[in-house]
Amino acid sequence: MRKLILISFLLIFVNCSEIKLVEVHQGYALGTSYSIQYGTINTPYDQVQQGIDSLFTVINASMSTYIPTSDISKINKGDSSVKVDAHFKMVFAKATAVWKATNGFFDPTVGAWVNAYGFGPEKPLNILTDENKVHLKKITGWNSIELTKENFVKKEHAETYLDFNALAKGYTVDVLGDYLAQLGAANYLVEIGGEIVARGVSPKTAEPWRIAIDDPNQQEERDLIQVLSLKDEAIATSGNYRKSRIDLITGERYVHSINPLTGNAVKSNVLSASVRAPDCMSADAYATALMVLPFEKSKAMIERLPQIEAYWVTAFNDSVQEHFSRGWKQ
Repeated sequence: MRKLILISFLLIFVNCSEIKLVEVHQGYALGTSYSIQYGTINTPYDQVQQGIDSLFTVINASMSTYIPTSDISKINKGDSSVKVDAHFKMVFAKATAVWKATNGFFDPTVGAWVNAYGFGPEKPLNILTDENKVHLKKITGWNSIELTKENFVKKEHAETYLDFNALAKGYTVDVLGDYLAQLGAANYLVEIGGEIVARGVSPKTAEPWRIAIDDPNQQEERDLIQVLSLKDEAIATSGNYRKSRIDLITGERYVHSINPLTGNAVKSNVLSASVRAPDCMSADAYATALMVLPFEKSKAMIERLPQIEAYWVTAFNDSVQEHFSRGWKQ
């Protein structure tokens, strides 16, 4: 079977021409690009931007593993005196809920494995010895983490590494959306690195927001595989294309999704998974989980979850196929 070239695909906007009815803020944050669109409000543009920047700063200070002085970085270094903020608490609670729903396949303590394979901010270990693996299994497991009533993180193993990157971006999308709503925006779309929440309708069309999903199997030119309408919901996409590595011994390519139950880099036929949900943090977390769960298990899980729908792109025998949950709509 020929090797598939897995390249970055993002949810992108359709018909992004400049419209006076829409204010647009664009920039770079959380290690990726962002775009925020909303209808007319009374708050000056510069003031809105200041609020956006402030929220990015606060959330980074709480949960960015790439900032050494952030709360989560301090906790990862063994500092038990860090009292976490409300943002951390919200993400922690959602992580626990999704960990339970996925029977442990979604696990933010997988960060130690991610770093060991070379996908995280720490220096990678090119080869994992049996001793490495035994140790990493010992310090991995969401059930070994507790958030106390006093808002301190308690870990059974000091070396357990927390990483909220699989849902913090979606959470930030939600926070920015709430911020716009507080300013009086009834119609808005917030996108960070392809994770999107859309409320109301597009002011330029008075119709639901239109977004598209890139074909994960495209080669050089951008091809769209799905075009969707979004209104009062969120969508996130995960794929095994961005952070693959080559094993230095076997020459095999492995991907950035890690099975926290085994510590193995997942080798899967699933090229991408997109999830629609009422909020973007849920969509982000479940999209990540679908890249780790065995395909049939992931389909069964989605059908059990209320208000959660999914779309998969798979490759079997050189054939790219699309799969939809029963409630997925165009």
